[in-house]
Amino acid sequence: MKKLLFVCSQNRLRSPTAETVFSSYEGLEVDSAGLDREAEIPLCSSAVEWADIIFVMEQSHRNKLSKKFRPWLKNKRVVCLDIPDNYQYMEPALVELLKKKVLPLLGTFWVTM
Repeated sequence: MKKLLFVCSQNRLRSPTAETVFSSYEGLEVDSAGLDREAEIPLCSSAVEWADIIFVMEQSHRNKLSKKFRPWLKNKRVVCLDIPDNYQYMEPALVELLKKKVLPLLGTFWVTM
C-alpha cells in the first residue's frame, strides 16, 4: 500500500481533486492538505510522517514544506508537479494533468488502470 499526500496552499481545489482522483485506485492510500493557516485541512507533521510520497503543486509549496516540516521530511520523497492554481475542483483538465504527471511515478501497475 503506497501512501500519497497531495499538498497545495488552501486545500480547496488542486490537492482535494488529486485526493479524490487517486483514492479510487487500489493499493493507494491518499490524503491531502494545505500549507496555509486558512487551508480547509492544514498540513500537520503527522500527515507528513504518514506519507510515502508527498506531491506538491508548485515549487513555492516545496519551499514552504521544507521550512515548516524539515524534521519530518527525512528520507521522504517530495515531488513537485508544477501545476498552477488555474483550475477548479475536479475540472477535467486538472484530472487529466494529475493522472499524466502522477501515474508514471507510481509504476506501471497504476498506469494501466
